[in-house]
Amino acid sequence: MAQVLAGPQWRARAGEHAARADALTAGHRARRQRGEAHPVEDFLYTYYPTRPSRLRRWHPGAGVVLEDAGERAVWRHYVAEDGGTRVDHETLGRERGATITFVAALLRATASREPQLGCFGLHEWAMVYRDEDTRHPVPLRLGTEGTDAVVESHRLRCSHFDAYRFFTDAAAPRNAVTPTRERQPDLEQPGCLHAGMDLYKWADKLGPLVPGELLLDAFTLARDIRVLDMRASPYDLADLGYDPVRIETSEGKAEYAAAQRGFADRGAALRARLLHVCEQLAPR
Repeated sequence: MAQVLAGPQWRARAGEHAARADALTAGHRARRQRGEAHPVEDFLYTYYPTRPSRLRRWHPGAGVVLEDAGERAVWRHYVAEDGGTRVDHETLGRERGATITFVAALLRATASREPQLGCFGLHEWAMVYRDEDTRHPVPLRLGTEGTDAVVESHRLRCSHFDAYRFFTDAAAPRNAVTPTRERQPDLEQPGCLHAGMDLYKWADKLGPLVPGELLLDAFTLARDIRVLDMRASPYDLADLGYDPVRIETSEGKAEYAAAQRGFADRGAALRARLLHVCEQLAPR
């Protein structure tokens, strides 16, 4: 049976959602107006990509009827019925059926594995290894030679294709595995920072089928993970207010692994919620 939300109830949730989204994107929107780039936060708006206007639009998710919501009947992916308006999950589910199936299988496989916490964020180091170019106009904290030395003194253990594919040609053969898009369901593991950030990508791809609160929770996790990702990177971000996680030291490794464990726990809860959405939409 569908859940029914009265007008005052869902409008309050929509308003709270918009205010929360505005707070999350305020810095990005201000920088965009000034034409300023940011090596940490821009990733969330260029790689995925994210539009603040879309992020602030609340959806109730599949199986929820909104009373007194006639204005939404003309929205894309919505349909009016007796008693209210709802997301047209039947049509949208068919249109995105392949995506739903893939995401569900990936989330289920990832959740079945134990978090691996021994990578220490070296994927960012491998992206600049023995290369004169860097991905950001920011100096390297240890310089080029120092950065290369860190890579050479560790075993690379990156399991995420969308990180591995940016490795330099010199770094790629040093990795313990060779991730591919096809092997993603076989290699994805819940301790991986990029797997945690990608929960936002999957929620975004499912669009109005995902409750707005879940979307923002996933975006918040991605933003928090991105900060650790770059603090543990070879870049010197002190001028931007980011203290480094010195993963080249034993203390830095412990700090990184502890934060990674916390993100894995947060990601597990969001992964379960997102998988529940997918399973509700799966053909029966």
